[in-house]
Amino acid sequence: MLDDPKPIVSIDNLRVEFDTGEGTIVGVEDISLTINPGETVCVVGESGSGKSVTSLSLMRLVEFGGGRITGGKLEFRRTGGAMQDVAKADMDAMRDIRGNEIGMIFQEPMTSLNPIFTIERQMTDGLRLHKGLGARAARARALELLREVRIPQPEQRLRQYPHELSGGMRQRVVIAMAMACEPRLLIADEPTTALDVTIQAEILALIDRLKRENGMAVLFITHDMAVVAQMADRVVVMYRGNLVEEGPVSQIFENPQKDYTRALLAAVPRLGEMTGKPAPEPMRIIGAEARAQPVQAPRPDAAPVLEVRNLTTRFAVRGGLLRRRIANVHAVEDVSFELARGETLSLVGESGCGKSSCGRSILRLVEPTSGSVHMDGRDILALTRQQMRLARRDMQMVFQDPFASLNPYMRLKDQVAEPLRNFGLARGNDLTARVSQLFDRVELPQSYLRRFPHELSGGQRQRVAIARALAANPKLIIADEAVSALDVSVQAQVLNLMMELQADLGISFLFISHDMAVVERISHRVGVMYMGRIVEIGSRAQIFENPRHEYTRALMAAVPIADPAKRTLRDDLRFKPLPSPVHPLSYAPAPSVYEEVVPGHKVLVPDH
Repeated sequence: MLDDPKPIVSIDNLRVEFDTGEGTIVGVEDISLTINPGETVCVVGESGSGKSVTSLSLMRLVEFGGGRITGGKLEFRRTGGAMQDVAKADMDAMRDIRGNEIGMIFQEPMTSLNPIFTIERQMTDGLRLHKGLGARAARARALELLREVRIPQPEQRLRQYPHELSGGMRQRVVIAMAMACEPRLLIADEPTTALDVTIQAEILALIDRLKRENGMAVLFITHDMAVVAQMADRVVVMYRGNLVEEGPVSQIFENPQKDYTRALLAAVPRLGEMTGKPAPEPMRIIGAEARAQPVQAPRPDAAPVLEVRNLTTRFAVRGGLLRRRIANVHAVEDVSFELARGETLSLVGESGCGKSSCGRSILRLVEPTSGSVHMDGRDILALTRQQMRLARRDMQMVFQDPFASLNPYMRLKDQVAEPLRNFGLARGNDLTARVSQLFDRVELPQSYLRRFPHELSGGQRQRVAIARALAANPKLIIADEAVSALDVSVQAQVLNLMMELQADLGISFLFISHDMAVVERISHRVGVMYMGRIVEIGSRAQIFENPRHEYTRALMAAVPIADPAKRTLRDDLRFKPLPSPVHPLSYAPAPSVYEEVVPGHKVLVPDH
């Protein structure tokens, strides 16, 4: 931290209200805090506690979401040294501050990128406006930023649109944009939510290095207490729009004063907790006992509900005047596994490794290139469009980005009721009762039934998406980073709910995640993916207690530890470029060959 006694941000008695059809809702009741140059202040708390509302108020973006700053001061020290109350600043002043003196990394990367502009256009606009760079210089700076956040083939990525990138890559683009103009204050709202542990470690180290070199202040909003332990100088704990506790990071972790802070720390899943335990166990919930019953492993002779054989999915890369196919993106390459009834198989790996593409290929949301997928013995890839529509009653998906997967124009009750109407499962009073029951099961108040998606926090929106997936009582749910946007308490509620449903109904889960501690907690089996292939697969104990592939061991080593005394941020950043999944049309990859270490534990043979 720099020896500058003057804070760069001073928030005093902030109050923010939202006008809704049900009256006025207080988003932030009374918050006061300061941030000094070169300091990282982490704001933590449950979903809906007011963390994001506080940060959006500093940028004066809360007004675009229906909020009003009704009290308090929001003072920011400008480049010249003068303090300005941004709560009273005009729009011209805010336009000069946003993206230039204050950079912001938003929680949901897909909705913070413009779908109709290329990555290059979106990255260079701010550089040209605020830094006065020409087109060539702005493009060179954009390339440099993409390399810093470890995006492979940055020249090609600049020409692409947001929908052509994975969730993790989109988040890295947003991070690069926020840091483009080297702001005095960086507001990071869940910046590593969509990132795997290896890239998360490097992004955190990059932010930390910029903070130390440039004296940049960081307001870091997160629900990941391990990230807090790695990054924070000071910690602010929020609950229901109020500040509960504040103090140095070591004090908050070693000697928390408030019951809520103690419960928040106790609910954090930690890698290694499940060593020696035979089956998934309920996760701790803040202020309550874990309700879920432990889920027993499926019988070895249980018939598989899902069989995937040699699944391959490739996407065309087009170029030239006639937009011919000139190469292929090898997203999923020769993937095979089985999933038993009542079993949870987790797929883990880095952003862009093919996890999400694998899940989407199984549901035929993208068409596989080759291979076979059988659900309850039925060949999914041979079904007609009408047959596939009916089959999806048994196969549901919870998507990574809850805002993009919900209709902004429909009330939440209608969105959760949609599957029930589509499949003719309920109508009238039965439909209303079923929707209310689903809201209760995902811990959402009945008053939210009439709300729209933008009136909820990111974590609350994800719970609506999960309720909708559960509506049709499916046999298989593919959860694509379904709890990555949730704080530890809500994450525990949702995962315990999934385990309850698995115990009661025998639902199978294909759980796609980058959170190794959560995967260890809830999985029966784990598959580790790298560059489109499964490099290691086995039971949870086999993978976590005896990892055999070097990539699996690297993933484990990169997991942040929820202890500020064990910081692992590196001073020397040596970014290793990810191998490109793009190959020429003539490229013919070798089939996957596995060595079976012990029964059920398979490791990909090198050079395959």
